[in-house]
Amino acid sequence: MRIVHFLKNEAKKLGTGLTGIETHPDPRPVLLETYHQLLEVLSHMPNHSVYRQATETLTKQRQATVEKNTLREDIENGIASGLIEEVILQAKDELRLAKKMLEWKPWEDLEVPPPPGQWEYFRKK
Repeated sequence: MRIVHFLKNEAKKLGTGLTGIETHPDPRPVLLETYHQLLEVLSHMPNHSVYRQATETLTKQRQATVEKNTLREDIENGIASGLIEEVILQAKDELRLAKKMLEWKPWEDLEVPPPPGQWEYFRKK
């Protein structure tokens, strides 16, 4: 009976080794869905938004890696940004930030124009 219990534990990933981050039982669908949601939020931003351009490029690259690979290790190696559980956390954080960016609209002009010389700190006079 002990052997069966031991083999069952060996079949599972034992843990991430990172405090507070549990091993995800099926990370691939969660990651794909989060990337899909993130791209949907980004699509509501103007095309000229630098944040949209950078985040969309990175997200599409990572999404392609996840779609191409089914094994956890292959996804982790392809994305090269830590364990897949960390990548899920990063994607969810980016999704929250993208929603905030939609609220903040940093691509719009400032409400109050900066005073003359505001951005000339280190320019020689």
